[in-house]
Amino acid sequence: MQEVKKPKKPLIFYYGIVLLALLLFNFLAMPWLAQRRIQQVDYGTFIEMAENKDLGQVEVQQQENQILFTNKDNTAVYKTGMMTDPDLTQRLNDSGAEFSGEIIQQTDPLLSFLLTWVLPIVIFVAIGQYMSKKLIKNAGGPNAMMFGKSNAKVYVKSSEGIKFSDVAGEDEAKERLSEIVDYLHNPDKYREIGASMPKGILLVGPPGTGKTMLAKAVAGEANVPFFSMSGSEFVEMFVGMGASKVRDLFKQAKEKAPCIVFIDEIDAIGQKRDGRLSGNDEREQTLNQLLTEMDGFEENTGVIILAATNRPETLDPALTRPGRFDRRVPVELPDLKGREEILKVHARKIRLDGNVDFSKIARMASGASGAELANIINEAALRAVRGGRRTVSQSDLEESIEVVIAGYQKKNAILTDAEKKIVAYHEVGHALVAAKQNNSAPVQKITIVPRTSGALGYTMQVDEGNHYLMSEEELENKIATLTGGRAAEELVFHSASTGASNDIEQATKLARAMITRYGMSSEFGMVALETVNNQYLGGDSSLSCSAETQTEIDNQVVALVKRQHEKALKLLEENRQKLDEIAMYLYEKETITGEEFMEILNRQ
Repeated sequence: MQEVKKPKKPLIFYYGIVLLALLLFNFLAMPWLAQRRIQQVDYGTFIEMAENKDLGQVEVQQQENQILFTNKDNTAVYKTGMMTDPDLTQRLNDSGAEFSGEIIQQTDPLLSFLLTWVLPIVIFVAIGQYMSKKLIKNAGGPNAMMFGKSNAKVYVKSSEGIKFSDVAGEDEAKERLSEIVDYLHNPDKYREIGASMPKGILLVGPPGTGKTMLAKAVAGEANVPFFSMSGSEFVEMFVGMGASKVRDLFKQAKEKAPCIVFIDEIDAIGQKRDGRLSGNDEREQTLNQLLTEMDGFEENTGVIILAATNRPETLDPALTRPGRFDRRVPVELPDLKGREEILKVHARKIRLDGNVDFSKIARMASGASGAELANIINEAALRAVRGGRRTVSQSDLEESIEVVIAGYQKKNAILTDAEKKIVAYHEVGHALVAAKQNNSAPVQKITIVPRTSGALGYTMQVDEGNHYLMSEEELENKIATLTGGRAAEELVFHSASTGASNDIEQATKLARAMITRYGMSSEFGMVALETVNNQYLGGDSSLSCSAETQTEIDNQVVALVKRQHEKALKLLEENRQKLDEIAMYLYEKETITGEEFMEILNRQ
C-alpha cells in the first residue's frame, strides 16, 4: 500500500504560529512572571523603610489601591495596600524616594531582554534551519544544493520488478529491444563477429502507449542499473548547469556500466537548433553537451541510452543521426490482439467473473492506448465496489468503456419529454443510416442517457476486427452516418437542434481530409494540400496551398458533406416506419443493445 502524504503547509504558516505564540507569551506569560517577582509586605514595613531612608522608587496606584516601591538599590519590588495616611507625602519626601511618574520595572532587565529579543531570534533561526533541511530533502537530498549534479533516479537491479511479461500489446517493440538485453548479457557474442549495439534507442509514439514501461522492462530483463531522468530536469536557471548535469549523469553511468540511461521527454532539450535571437542558450548548451557525451562513448562501455518522445519531428538532426540515436522504435497504439493482451495483463490485479469476454471488450475499446485500457480495468473494479459486488463482471467492463469515452451518467440531468424524443430520433437516425449502408461497423449500443462529457446520448459502433485501411466508399458512408442524426431531426420535427455540433465537426474534418490528404478529389487528384504536424499529439494540420485553392477546397468540402446529408435523409425517408418504431422503443427503454436494434429493424 502506498503511503498517503499530507499536503505541505507554506512557510508563512509556521512563522505565523511562532508569532502568535510570542504575542500570547508577552501578553499573558510576561505579566504573570512580573507578578510572581513582586513581594507582598505590610504597610508597617513600608513606613519603616521610609523612616530608614531605604526606598528607591515609589509608585502610588490609586485605582488598584496599592503602593509599589523598590529598595534603595532597585534590586527588589514590593507591594503594599494603601492606608489612610495624611502624612504620606511628607514622609516620602523626607525619605528621599523618587517620584518619576514612570511605572516601576516589574521584571528583571536581563530576563526581559532574553525573553523579548533573544528568544524570538533563536526560534526564527531554528525554523529557518528546519525548513531549509526539509527543502533540501524534498529536492533530492544534500546534492540538491550542489549545482550541476545529476538528480537522476536510479533503480538498481530492476527494483521496480517490471519484465517484458508485464508489457503487452507491443510485440514488435519488445522484439527490437530484446536484442539490447541479449547484448548486455552476452557482449562477446557480438564482438566476435564485429557487430556493435546502437548507442541510443529512441522510443516514439502517442502518450500512454508504454514507452517508459518498456524502458524499465529492458533494465529488468537485463538485470542492470537503470538511470531515469526527464528532459526538463536538465534545464536550470543558471546557464551551464544543464550541461554540467549531463556530464555528471554520464559519469555515474560509466561507473556503473553495464547500465541503461533513460531520458523521458527528450524533446525538452533536443529540439532543433536555429538562428532565432530568442533561442534558449541553456537548452542549446545542454543539447551540445548531450551530443558530445553520446558521440564520445567507446564501444565497450556497456552504456545503452534510451529516450522517449511524442514529438520526433522536432528533434535536432544531429541527435537522431547514426552514431547517436541509431535506432527508432515506434510504440504505436495497440491493435485488437494487443488490446486484448493488455486487458488480460491489467486484469491480473482484480477479481473477475468467469464469463468475461476480453475479445469483445477489446473491440469496443478501439483506438485506446495502454494507459486508457488500464484505466478501463480500474473503473470496472470501482464500479463493482460501488455496486456491492466482490467480482468484476462483463457489464462492469462495458460500462467502464463508456465512462472513459463519454464520462459518467449524469444523475441530475433530467430531459423534458420533447428533448428526450428529439435525442431518441437523433441517435436512431445515426444507427439506421449506418445499418442501411454497406461496409459500416455494426451498432453495439444506443443510449439517450446524458453523460458528464456533455453528450445527451450516443450510438456505439464496433468493428468486428482490425481495420487498417478505409476506402472512399467507407469514408463517405461514415460521413453519411454522422449526418444521420440531424437528418432524422429535420425529417420528423422539421427543425434542427444544437445536438449535432460534434457530428458536424467530425464530418467536416473527415471530408476535408479526403480532399486535402487522401487524394480523393476528382479535381485535385493525388496532390497533398495539407500537412500534418505532431502526429502523436492530436495531428494538427496546416494547409499548404494558395488562397484560391483553399476557397475551392472549402467548396468541395461543403458539397461532399451536403451530398452525404441528402443520402442519409433519403435512407431515413425510405425507412420512416422503422425510424419511428425504434425511436419510440428507445424513448421508453432509454438504452438498447445492438441485438435489440437489429431485431426490430429486421422484423416484418
